[in-house]
Amino acid sequence: MSQATTTFRDDIATRPASRARSRKKLLRWGLMAGGVLAVVIGGGFYWLSSGRWVDTDDAYVQADSMTLSTDVSGIVASIPVHEGQAVTKSEVLFSLDPQKFQIALDNARANLEQTRLNIEAAKADYQAALRDTGAKQQQVNADQATYGRYSALVKTHAVTQQETDDARYKLAADQQAVRASESQARALLAKLDGNPEIATQDMPSFKQAQSAVAEAEREKNHSVVRAPYDGIVTQVNKLQLGMYLGASSAAFGLVSTDHVWVEAEPKETQLTYAKNGNPVDVSFDLYPGRTWKGTVQSVAPATDQNFSLLPAENSSGNWVKVVQRIPVRVRVDMKPNDPPLRAGMSADIDIDTGHVRTLSDLF
Repeated sequence: MSQATTTFRDDIATRPASRARSRKKLLRWGLMAGGVLAVVIGGGFYWLSSGRWVDTDDAYVQADSMTLSTDVSGIVASIPVHEGQAVTKSEVLFSLDPQKFQIALDNARANLEQTRLNIEAAKADYQAALRDTGAKQQQVNADQATYGRYSALVKTHAVTQQETDDARYKLAADQQAVRASESQARALLAKLDGNPEIATQDMPSFKQAQSAVAEAEREKNHSVVRAPYDGIVTQVNKLQLGMYLGASSAAFGLVSTDHVWVEAEPKETQLTYAKNGNPVDVSFDLYPGRTWKGTVQSVAPATDQNFSLLPAENSSGNWVKVVQRIPVRVRVDMKPNDPPLRAGMSADIDIDTGHVRTLSDLF
């Protein structure tokens, strides 16, 4: 067999292997290009869609809570609630011994009635003083006439000078009595605020006595402490029957079950498009697999750092920029059969800002 024939046969045998290598090379380049293209498309899609949502797990349940107290002092007489009990608004939580408050109220009411009687008596005294002044004025008129007659008769020696002097002295004394009676009437009128027909309830002393009654009633009412809102009582054992509770002293706690919200702390760089009213998806670590709907109620006007006792000194030489977090309050839409939310629970939020990125944002 010739050498040419052998070479021809070798070429025919190596062609399939060469074509296979070419196909593998093209496939490899195709896969590489496809992979790069998929990454670019996936990255672009992620970038275009990622600007819409604000998510953070730095979020916790908050609720209105307070330490109950009252502004009056007394002995604890009753505690009709127990630890962890759910209470409704205006339900009695505890009360103080009412005896001393009732005594103070009875005394204030008695003083009010006595004040009313005193005012009526002052009006009667003023009228009596007017009548007394009128009577004494009549006596002065009679004395004036007598003295006038005696002054004429003494010139004819019909009466003695002594009798004339006595008449003059009596006239002067009765005139002074009239002036004294008028002064007494003015003093009584001043006690009536210058108006003899003034209504009893308009007198300052009566208003003062009324205020004392109102204060006694207020203190008695405040001796019974009621729930200011629906909630759950806690640390009830801090208050015991028979103990003396001073005014403004802490009794026990109340946590609201109605006014509950989520306080989130996303980074400031995430809140570019967030605003009040944005819908929110909320989930809680305590209830895995469940999602609640909510709404952005408010975005804080300042970071927490602005309200700290030791704010950052950004003008110092060793300043380091730190991305701040801004509080966001989220109202959770609760349904009647939803499990309860407790203050301090961990939460995750996803805020839908509605913002859609476009390719023009790249340029």
